Amino acid sequence: MSDSLKHLDFSKLKTYSIKDRISKVDIKDFSVPWKKGESFSAFLDTLPSILAGNDLRYVINAICLASKNDRPVCFAMGGHVIKTGMSPIIIDMMKKKVLTMLSMNGSGIIHDLETAMVGRTSEDVAQSIGNGSFGMAKETSYFINQAIKNAQNQSIGLGKAVGDLILKENFKFKALSLTAMGAALDIPVTVHVAIGTDIIHMHPDFDAAACGKASLYDFKLFALKIANLEKGVFINAGSAVIMPEVFLKAVTLVRNLGYTLDDFTTVNLDFIRHYRPMTNIVNRPTLGKGKGLSIVGHHEILIPLIFAGVMESL
Repeated sequence: MSDSLKHLDFSKLKTYSIKDRISKVDIKDFSVPWKKGESFSAFLDTLPSILAGNDLRYVINAICLASKNDRPVCFAMGGHVIKTGMSPIIIDMMKKKVLTMLSMNGSGIIHDLETAMVGRTSEDVAQSIGNGSFGMAKETSYFINQAIKNAQNQSIGLGKAVGDLILKENFKFKALSLTAMGAALDIPVTVHVAIGTDIIHMHPDFDAAACGKASLYDFKLFALKIANLEKGVFINAGSAVIMPEVFLKAVTLVRNLGYTLDDFTTVNLDFIRHYRPMTNIVNRPTLGKGKGLSIVGHHEILIPLIFAGVMESL
């Protein structure tokens, strides 16, 4: 032990009463034990008014307020959201006119199409990468590349082209397709592709120019909707790079063009906190009047919780 520590006089320590101290946690904010047979609204009321308990209620209230006031509620996502079985809930929110735009990266249309076509998706990559069979399902490539051709011929976006094709082919599980329901309900579904990231890009019939043009169309549609996001809500679920980057570019674009985009809510939902969603969704765009929140958890738990809360409130 050093000489300086030997000579510290602990008896001279300055103290104060805990009754005079500001504390960040109060028992009035504690959770309430669950009572058997209570409603879901009662369950939400039992959550502590602390950290994510507060954030969850804030997100639910923000979505409800935007919906009641006819303001946008935009839902962006990675393909993992489909793979965790969330399509029925998202479609229900589209039908109830809560969600006003759906956006996804390139993997989203792959899982969406396969779900509609055969009721299954998400191959075992670890098992198939060794023998080179990963991503080689012929039907997936054929139909999405056909949708890309249709987008080129009809001068439409990629999301609508995939949805229209699923409806035209009358796939058995089309009612579980996000793009098909978007097309049927006339709700924009935008798809934002990074060339080389998706299995269809490996196939010989892939037309990169046509795909890029269709995805650019969707970016312009996306930006048009973001231009009206004031007092609305933007949710990003599970996209770690593509959708956060697309959103940030759309925000600066519409502000540059003179649109008012100051007071809105952004939400990031994922099971870890990634750099880009935190900076490009939660923090940077909402500086000023806006509010950004990040709730950490699994999609298959958070998304049902949030939208069940929305339905209870609406």
